[in-house]
Amino acid sequence: MAKVEWSAGIDSVSGALSKPSKDGQHSCGKMLLGTHRVAPTTNSNCNRMYIRKPVKRTTPPSADELAMRNRFRAVSQAVAARAKDLSKITADQASWRAQLDQPNAAKTLKKWYWMVECEAYDQQH
Repeated sequence: MAKVEWSAGIDSVSGALSKPSKDGQHSCGKMLLGTHRVAPTTNSNCNRMYIRKPVKRTTPPSADELAMRNRFRAVSQAVAARAKDLSKITADQASWRAQLDQPNAAKTLKKWYWMVECEAYDQQH
């Protein structure tokens, strides 16, 4: 495994350092991932680098996967529309605050929007 020496001011790197190219663009074609482990340990080398080759799908999406994609698309559009609807913002914020002390409460307003819109979608379908 390679050892990475960081420049001054860089403590760690985490996430995709380079992503594979889309068709027709010039790039390395591989994904380079860097991870940093924050667990207490005696080893100070907690950074790891991985190279991931591009993966091509071999099977078509199933009916369940297409249904999940459609649900996600519909709910995300409903969340975006509701968050911008000025006539509902005050009532939504009040409803969100009222449920904060409940078990399994949505801690952020955006999560509350997703929870409400997912329930509405599921009731309709």
